Amino acid sequence: MSTAVAAVDLGASSGRVMVGRVEPDRLTLAEVTRFRNGAIRVHDTLHWDVLRLYRGVLDGLRAAGPGMASVGIDSWAVDYGLLDETGALIGNPVSHRDDRTREIAPRLRDAIGADTLYETTGLQYLPFNTLYQLAAEPRLARASTLLLIPDLLTYWLTGDLGTEYTNASTTQLLDIHTGQFSPTLLAHVSARPSLFPPLRQPGSGRGDLLPHVLAATGLSDRLPVTAVASHDTASAVVGVPAAGERFGYVSCGTWSLVGIELTAPVLSAESRAANFANEGGVDGTVRYLRNVMGLWLLQECRRVWAGVPLDALLAEAAAHAGFGAVVDPDDAVFLPPNEAGADMPTRIADYCARTGQPVPRTPGEITRCVVDSLAAAYRRALDDARRLSGRDIDVVHIVGGGSRNALLCQATADACGLPVVAGPVEAAALGNVLVQARGIGALPGDLPVLRDLVRRTQPLRRYRPRNASAVA
Repeated sequence: MSTAVAAVDLGASSGRVMVGRVEPDRLTLAEVTRFRNGAIRVHDTLHWDVLRLYRGVLDGLRAAGPGMASVGIDSWAVDYGLLDETGALIGNPVSHRDDRTREIAPRLRDAIGADTLYETTGLQYLPFNTLYQLAAEPRLARASTLLLIPDLLTYWLTGDLGTEYTNASTTQLLDIHTGQFSPTLLAHVSARPSLFPPLRQPGSGRGDLLPHVLAATGLSDRLPVTAVASHDTASAVVGVPAAGERFGYVSCGTWSLVGIELTAPVLSAESRAANFANEGGVDGTVRYLRNVMGLWLLQECRRVWAGVPLDALLAEAAAHAGFGAVVDPDDAVFLPPNEAGADMPTRIADYCARTGQPVPRTPGEITRCVVDSLAAAYRRALDDARRLSGRDIDVVHIVGGGSRNALLCQATADACGLPVVAGPVEAAALGNVLVQARGIGALPGDLPVLRDLVRRTQPLRRYRPRNASAVA
C-alpha cells in the first residue's frame, strides 16, 4: 500500500513542496511547486520574507491536493521569528548573513568562555549562531515566544507551539548533556527560559491543519503535520544511502555540512580547536560535523556572470588543471553577499594574490578554484573527523544539489583518496518523507532500514579517486 506525504523543504535560495510516496520497496518524490527565497535588505538589515515563504507553503499544499497522510517542514538552521504575547510576529526574521553579530559574537564567546561554551553545547564557533543573534536582538524584550523557521511555519499551520530538537541543537543554547535549553546561556543574552516552547522529537505529531488553512489550500479532510528532523541537514543525513557505519557525508548546497555520524558527542579540547559541532540527529545520533561555506561562493560568482550557464562554466573549469589555486572557503571575507562589498570573483582573485598563488581571472579558472577549494576543505574536515572521533571512513557520500556537480564529486574523490557516492540530490526531502512515514506508522524500521530503502530506490553515481595526492 502506498502512503503519500508532503515534504516542505526550504533553502536559502528557494523553497519547494514535494510529494513523497512510500512503499516497502518503492520510494518516489515529485516536486509540485518551487518558489524563490532570498534575504532582502531593508535599510541596513538583511531580512527573510517569511510571509512569502508561508504563501509558498500554502500554494504547495494546494498543488499537492487531497490524499496526503501528513505534512513535514525542514529548513536551514539558527534563524527565528519572534512572537508577541498575542502570537503575532514581531517583524520579519533577520538573516544569519546579516553582520549584526560581527562584533558581539567574539566578545560574548570570550565572556562566557570558549571552553565552557563547547563543553555545554558541543557546537563549533559560528558568529551567526542563535546565541549571538539574540545578543544583538533589539526586539527581544517585546517577545513572548521564539520559534525557529520551521516551527514558525508549523505554528501558522496548526497553532502548535513547539521547538523541534535537531534544529534546537544548532542554536548554541541547548545543553548537550541534559537535552534542554541552558538557563545559564539564556541568561547571558537576557532571554527568559519561557521564550522557547517545549522540545519536539522527529516523528512526533504537531497537530492538524487549522480550518482557515484548509480553506486557503482547498483541502477539506483532516491533515496532520508531523515533526521531521527540521534542520535540513539532519533530514539530509537520514537520506544518506549508507550501508554500515564507516561513512563520511557532505550535504552540499549553499552551505556544505561535512562530517560523520556518531552515537555520542566528542567534546575534547582538540575537537573544539578543530571547530567541530555535535548536532542532534534522528534516533539519538550525533551529527559530528564542520560547516564549510559551500556552493555559496559559486552562486555569488554566477550572479556576476549573469547569463553564463552552469554546465558551460563547469566544462571550462574541467579544462584547467586541478588544485592550481585554492582558497579557504570559510574565510570571513567570503561570507557577505556581493552587495556588501567587492564581488565574489574579485574577492577570490584578491585572496589568491594575497597568498602568493596563481590568480584565476576567467570564469572557468575561478570556477575551478572554487571547486578545488571545496574539495580540499572537505578533505580537511573528514580527516579531522576521523582523527578526533576514532571512526574510520571507507566512503564519502555527497548528497544535495552538489551531488549533480560531477567536477566537484571527482575532485572530492581525488582530494580524499576515497570513493565518492553522489546522490540523492533531494536527500533532505527524502529524509523528511521517511521520518514522516515512520512517524505515522506507514514505514517501520530504524535508520539503517530507512537508508536501505534510499539505496535501493534512488539513482546514485560513483566516483573513484584518480590522484589521491592532488592536494598534498
